[in-house]
Amino acid sequence: MVDIKSLDALVPEWLTVPDLADELGTDAAQVRRMVEVREIVGVKRTERNIFSVPAAFIAGGAVVKNLKGTLTVLSDSGLTDAESIEWLFTDDDSLPGTPIDALRRGVKTEIRRRAQALAL
Repeated sequence: MVDIKSLDALVPEWLTVPDLADELGTDAAQVRRMVEVREIVGVKRTERNIFSVPAAFIAGGAVVKNLKGTLTVLSDSGLTDAESIEWLFTDDDSLPGTPIDALRRGVKTEIRRRAQALAL
C-alpha cells in the first residue's frame, strides 16, 4: 500500500474538488462524475481526509490528453489509484522525467506500453 506522505513527496501540487472544478471551468458534481468514470483519480490526504487530485493532471484548462486511457491500463495492470499516481510521478531516467511529464508532452504509446508491462 502506498503511503500518502510518499505521494506528497512525489506530487508537487494537489487540487481539491472545488479547486479542480475552478481549473476546469465546471462544477463539483461534474468533477465527481469525472472521478467515477476514472477520467481522473485522486486520493484522500491530510489529517482531514480531503480528496485531492494531482494538479499536473490538468493542462490548459482540461484533463491531460490520454490520461484516462493510461489510468485504465494501470488499473487493468492491478494498480490502485494511489499506486497509479505514484507510478505516474516517479522519475524515470529513460524517458527522461516522469510518465505524467511524458503524457503532458504527448508521449502516449511508450507510456501505455510501460504501464501494460507492469501486469507481466
